[in-house]
Amino acid sequence: MRHVAASMSVEDVIRRRASVRAYVPGKLPWATISDILSAAVRASTAMDTQPWAFAVVQDADLLKRISDRARLLFAEEPHPELLHRGVHALDVFSKPDFNVFHDAGTLIVIGSQTQGRFVTADCWLAAGNLMLQACAMGLGTCVIGSAIDALNLSEVKAEIGVPDDFTAVAPVVVGEAAASVPPTPRSEPRVLTWIV
Repeated sequence: MRHVAASMSVEDVIRRRASVRAYVPGKLPWATISDILSAAVRASTAMDTQPWAFAVVQDADLLKRISDRARLLFAEEPHPELLHRGVHALDVFSKPDFNVFHDAGTLIVIGSQTQGRFVTADCWLAAGNLMLQACAMGLGTCVIGSAIDALNLSEVKAEIGVPDDFTAVAPVVVGEAAASVPPTPRSEPRVLTWIV
Protein backbone atom coordinates (compact mmCIF):
# COMPACT_ATOMS: atom_id res chain seq x y z
CA MET A 1 0.00 0.00 0.00
CA ARG A 2 1.29 3.44 -0.91
CA HIS A 3 1.58 6.14 1.70
CA VAL A 4 2.03 9.80 0.85
CA ALA A 5 4.70 11.72 2.71
CA ALA A 6 3.55 13.16 6.00
CA SER A 7 4.78 16.58 4.88
CA MET A 8 1.82 16.98 2.51
CA SER A 9 -0.05 20.14 3.46
CA VAL A 10 -3.79 20.32 4.09
CA GLU A 11 -4.13 22.32 0.88
CA ASP A 12 -2.23 19.62 -1.06
CA VAL A 13 -4.56 16.92 0.27
CA ILE A 14 -7.68 18.95 -0.55
CA ARG A 15 -6.47 19.61 -4.09
CA ARG A 16 -5.25 16.04 -4.67
CA ARG A 17 -8.38 14.20 -3.49
CA ALA A 18 -10.49 12.79 -6.32
CA SER A 19 -13.26 10.22 -6.66
CA VAL A 20 -11.69 6.87 -7.53
CA ARG A 21 -13.78 4.40 -9.53
CA ALA A 22 -11.30 1.52 -9.98
CA TYR A 23 -9.51 -0.27 -7.13
CA VAL A 24 -6.78 -2.84 -6.63
CA PRO A 25 -8.41 -6.00 -5.22
CA GLY A 26 -8.00 -6.52 -1.49
CA LYS A 27 -9.09 -5.38 1.93
CA LEU A 28 -7.55 -2.62 3.98
CA PRO A 29 -5.97 -3.71 7.28
CA TRP A 30 -7.74 -2.72 10.48
CA ALA A 31 -4.93 -0.36 11.51
CA THR A 32 -5.48 1.68 8.34
CA ILE A 33 -9.25 1.76 8.82
CA SER A 34 -8.76 2.78 12.44
CA ASP A 35 -6.57 5.73 11.38
CA ILE A 36 -9.19 6.82 8.84
CA LEU A 37 -12.05 6.57 11.36
CA SER A 38 -10.02 8.48 13.95
CA ALA A 39 -9.82 11.36 11.47
CA ALA A 40 -13.53 11.09 10.65
CA VAL A 41 -14.59 11.65 14.26
CA ARG A 42 -12.48 14.82 14.47
CA ALA A 43 -15.05 16.53 12.22
CA SER A 44 -17.04 19.51 13.38
CA THR A 45 -20.35 18.54 14.93
CA ALA A 46 -23.32 20.66 15.95
CA MET A 47 -23.47 21.14 19.73
CA ASP A 48 -20.79 18.43 20.09
CA THR A 49 -23.41 15.71 19.62
CA GLN A 50 -21.08 13.44 17.59
CA PRO A 51 -24.07 11.44 16.27
CA TRP A 52 -22.13 9.30 13.81
CA ALA A 53 -21.65 5.57 13.87
CA PHE A 54 -19.80 3.43 11.34
CA ALA A 55 -20.31 0.10 9.62
CA VAL A 56 -17.30 -1.41 7.86
CA VAL A 57 -18.00 -4.05 5.22
CA GLN A 58 -15.17 -6.05 3.66
CA ASP A 59 -16.90 -9.33 2.79
CA ALA A 60 -16.73 -9.55 -1.02
CA ASP A 61 -19.89 -11.65 -1.39
CA LEU A 62 -21.88 -9.28 0.81
CA LEU A 63 -20.56 -6.25 -1.06
CA LYS A 64 -21.67 -7.86 -4.33
CA ARG A 65 -25.17 -8.58 -2.97
CA ILE A 66 -25.56 -5.03 -1.70
CA SER A 67 -24.26 -3.66 -5.00
CA ASP A 68 -26.80 -5.71 -6.96
CA ARG A 69 -29.63 -4.51 -4.73
CA ALA A 70 -28.42 -0.90 -4.90
CA ARG A 71 -28.01 -0.72 -8.67
CA LEU A 72 -31.49 -2.12 -9.30
CA LEU A 73 -33.13 0.23 -6.77
CA PHE A 74 -31.26 3.21 -8.18
CA ALA A 75 -32.15 2.33 -11.78
CA GLU A 76 -35.86 2.09 -10.92
CA GLU A 77 -36.08 5.60 -9.44
CA PRO A 78 -36.51 8.82 -11.41
CA HIS A 79 -33.40 11.01 -11.34
CA PRO A 80 -34.25 14.44 -12.72
CA GLU A 81 -30.94 15.77 -11.38
CA LEU A 82 -29.13 13.60 -13.95
CA LEU A 83 -31.08 14.73 -17.02
CA HIS A 84 -28.34 17.18 -18.01
CA ARG A 85 -25.99 14.20 -18.42
CA GLY A 86 -28.17 12.64 -21.13
CA VAL A 87 -30.80 9.97 -21.28
CA HIS A 88 -28.24 7.15 -21.05
CA ALA A 89 -26.59 8.29 -17.81
CA LEU A 90 -28.34 5.52 -15.83
CA ASP A 91 -27.87 2.70 -18.36
CA VAL A 92 -24.86 1.36 -16.47
CA PHE A 93 -27.09 0.52 -13.47
CA SER A 94 -29.04 -1.96 -15.62
CA LYS A 95 -25.93 -4.00 -16.42
CA PRO A 96 -25.62 -7.12 -14.20
CA ASP A 97 -21.82 -6.84 -14.06
CA PHE A 98 -21.82 -3.20 -12.86
CA ASN A 99 -20.56 -2.89 -9.30
CA VAL A 100 -21.72 0.32 -7.59
CA PHE A 101 -18.74 -0.01 -5.23
CA HIS A 102 -16.29 -0.08 -8.16
CA ASP A 103 -14.83 -3.37 -6.87
CA ALA A 104 -13.35 -1.70 -3.79
CA GLY A 105 -12.66 -4.14 -0.97
CA THR A 106 -13.76 -1.81 1.84
CA LEU A 107 -17.02 0.04 2.31
CA ILE A 108 -17.42 2.41 5.26
CA VAL A 109 -21.01 3.42 5.93
CA ILE A 110 -21.36 6.56 8.02
CA GLY A 111 -24.73 6.94 9.67
CA SER A 112 -26.51 7.51 12.92
CA GLN A 113 -28.95 5.96 15.34
CA THR A 114 -30.27 9.35 16.38
CA GLN A 115 -32.43 11.94 14.69
CA GLY A 116 -31.83 15.66 14.72
CA ARG A 117 -31.65 18.75 12.63
CA PHE A 118 -27.90 18.52 12.05
CA VAL A 119 -27.27 14.74 12.07
CA THR A 120 -27.02 14.45 8.29
CA ALA A 121 -24.64 17.41 8.07
CA ASP A 122 -22.50 16.00 10.87
CA CYS A 123 -22.21 12.64 9.10
CA TRP A 124 -21.18 14.30 5.85
CA LEU A 125 -18.58 16.37 7.68
CA ALA A 126 -17.17 13.11 9.07
CA ALA A 127 -17.16 11.71 5.53
CA GLY A 128 -15.14 14.70 4.35
CA ASN A 129 -12.52 14.14 7.03
CA LEU A 130 -12.46 10.41 6.24
CA MET A 131 -11.79 11.05 2.55
CA LEU A 132 -9.09 13.63 3.20
CA GLN A 133 -7.30 11.32 5.65
CA ALA A 134 -7.47 8.45 3.17
CA CYS A 135 -6.03 10.70 0.46
CA ALA A 136 -3.19 11.77 2.78
CA MET A 137 -2.44 8.06 3.28
CA GLY A 138 -2.24 7.47 -0.48
CA LEU A 139 -5.64 5.79 -0.74
CA GLY A 140 -8.58 6.43 -3.02
CA THR A 141 -12.18 7.02 -1.99
CA CYS A 142 -15.55 7.49 -3.62
CA VAL A 143 -18.92 8.44 -2.17
CA ILE A 144 -21.54 5.90 -3.29
CA GLY A 145 -24.78 7.84 -3.08
CA SER A 146 -26.54 5.26 -5.25
CA ALA A 147 -26.23 2.73 -2.40
CA ILE A 148 -28.01 4.78 0.29
CA ASP A 149 -31.51 3.40 -0.34
CA ALA A 150 -30.31 -0.20 -0.33
CA LEU A 151 -28.25 0.32 2.83
CA ASN A 152 -31.36 1.62 4.59
CA LEU A 153 -33.44 -1.49 3.88
CA SER A 154 -34.10 -3.52 7.05
CA GLU A 155 -32.80 -6.73 5.51
CA VAL A 156 -29.56 -5.07 4.36
CA LYS A 157 -29.07 -3.49 7.80
CA ALA A 158 -29.41 -6.97 9.28
CA GLU A 159 -26.83 -8.34 6.83
CA ILE A 160 -24.26 -5.69 7.70
CA GLY A 161 -24.95 -6.06 11.41
CA VAL A 162 -26.37 -2.66 12.29
CA PRO A 163 -29.56 -2.09 14.32
CA ASP A 164 -32.73 -1.19 12.46
CA ASP A 165 -32.69 2.34 13.95
CA PHE A 166 -29.36 3.04 12.16
CA THR A 167 -29.77 5.36 9.18
CA ALA A 168 -27.07 5.18 6.52
CA VAL A 169 -26.13 8.69 5.42
CA ALA A 170 -22.74 8.61 3.69
CA PRO A 171 -21.41 5.37 2.16
CA VAL A 172 -17.75 5.70 1.12
CA VAL A 173 -15.55 3.06 -0.50
CA VAL A 174 -11.85 3.15 0.35
CA GLY A 175 -8.89 1.33 -1.14
CA GLU A 176 -5.80 1.47 -3.25
CA ALA A 177 -6.56 3.08 -6.60
CA ALA A 178 -5.93 0.88 -9.62
CA ALA A 179 -4.50 3.90 -11.44
CA SER A 180 -3.67 7.50 -10.69
CA VAL A 181 -6.76 9.71 -10.85
CA PRO A 182 -6.30 13.41 -11.47
CA PRO A 183 -8.59 15.75 -9.57
CA THR A 184 -11.56 16.88 -11.62
CA PRO A 185 -11.73 20.55 -12.55
CA ARG A 186 -13.90 22.75 -10.40
CA SER A 187 -15.66 25.99 -11.25
CA GLU A 188 -14.58 29.17 -9.57
CA PRO A 189 -16.56 29.94 -6.41
CA ARG A 190 -19.93 31.49 -7.28
CA VAL A 191 -20.19 34.38 -4.84
CA LEU A 192 -23.74 35.73 -4.85
CA THR A 193 -22.93 38.65 -2.64
CA TRP A 194 -20.03 40.10 -0.69
CA ILE A 195 -21.06 42.83 1.69
CA VAL A 196 -18.33 44.88 3.33
